Amino acid sequence: MATEIWQLSESELLADAIAASHDIQLLEARRIALVAEIDTRVSREKLGFPGPAGWLTATTLLTPSKAHKIVALARGLKNFPDIADAVNTGVMSVDHAALILAFAETPPKNLPQEGRDIARTAMITAATGPGARTDKIREAITKLEDTYGGNKPPPEDTDRNELFASKMLNQRLCLKADFDAVTAEKLFTALSPLTEPRPAADGTPDERSPAQRRADAFGQILDHYLASKDRPTEGGERPHINLHITLRDLQSRGDDITEDENSHAAHESDTDAKAGDGTDENISTATEPDDLTGSADGCDGATRPSQDRGAYRDLFGDGTTVGWLPWMGPLSRNTSRQLACDCLLTAIALDENGSPINLARTARTVNAKQKRALTARDHGCAFPGCGKPAAWTEGHHIWHWTDGGPTDMNNLVLLCGFHHRLIHHSDWEVFIGTDNHPWFVPPATVDPSREPRQSHARAGPHIA
Repeated sequence: MATEIWQLSESELLADAIAASHDIQLLEARRIALVAEIDTRVSREKLGFPGPAGWLTATTLLTPSKAHKIVALARGLKNFPDIADAVNTGVMSVDHAALILAFAETPPKNLPQEGRDIARTAMITAATGPGARTDKIREAITKLEDTYGGNKPPPEDTDRNELFASKMLNQRLCLKADFDAVTAEKLFTALSPLTEPRPAADGTPDERSPAQRRADAFGQILDHYLASKDRPTEGGERPHINLHITLRDLQSRGDDITEDENSHAAHESDTDAKAGDGTDENISTATEPDDLTGSADGCDGATRPSQDRGAYRDLFGDGTTVGWLPWMGPLSRNTSRQLACDCLLTAIALDENGSPINLARTARTVNAKQKRALTARDHGCAFPGCGKPAAWTEGHHIWHWTDGGPTDMNNLVLLCGFHHRLIHHSDWEVFIGTDNHPWFVPPATVDPSREPRQSHARAGPHIA
């Protein structure tokens, strides 16, 4: 019987923590090896995704970035046995292996083969054991790139340009960029006139930090771009922000919004808002939002348990009870109303399950209003575990158009290019359930019981 942690001595605690860490390294190495084999042997149809990264994200607790890193290691370590040995024996972390592998796969242009081998060996040594330090490895890589990187000096080498945009767990966005000097100059030139401190009318100094002023200026640059008529189109439309929020939440939240504000949101609202609960396009018919606190029961003012339970049942809903952005996800009601004060309001009537009421159409292709309604229902690619943004999706006819299927809401589902092809050329099936949302049936090779799965936006925890 294993000893409880609280019963361990100090020395045993330290030793067990070290041993557990080593075991984790070995398990990570085994996972990489398994993914390498999956990548080689398991078909896309059985995975249900273009590659192992999407499958890992959908079926494990891994984030997309971590899953992609594992797949990159699984594919790359086959070509560099020395890095693979360090990982498989648990003497090098996966993060350090990924860093060295990236250098090994794309070494500086003018670094000779002998130099590449020597440099890789030195980096493996530097990354081995508890004394390994990432900054030292990065420093060595930078020196080699600066010395052997090519004819262009680093400030002028556009091949090194990178821009990373990572959505964080708190629903914020983290940007990281590495630009050449000319691109950087363009950025500073655009930011400069917008980052000057702006004192208030009464002379109160601008209390924003320089970093806050730059962030605000970047937002203004995006506003100017999205307002331009020369920007390219995506999905047949010029790019614009789409906000989805139920009409009742847009109109009222208790007593914190006035009659004038209701009118302003209704008539002056380029953001799309969706109407909820089967209302028509008249904003004045919206109802009050559900009271999450429950109502008083009798003279003692106690909350009825049944009402309280029902109020929280959809706590983990599908984005229909708060504002929702196709790229970034949930948005508070207050910020949603702020956006709605200067936008074009498109009303989309929804039934009690949050599905748009059918918009029939006899043409083959999905029109703009239907695409907005499908986005309101599916949010993006509806295939379980995918969820690619709506801008990257296509309207799929469940009953094929060539077989007589109509271009109606109850015969359409949003799918990305890969999953659109998968549905057409595999035994995966999709149907609209009694809740008016898409459900997917995997082939027997994936799930012998062929248990239907909810669409991506609907899947997740719910309070029973």
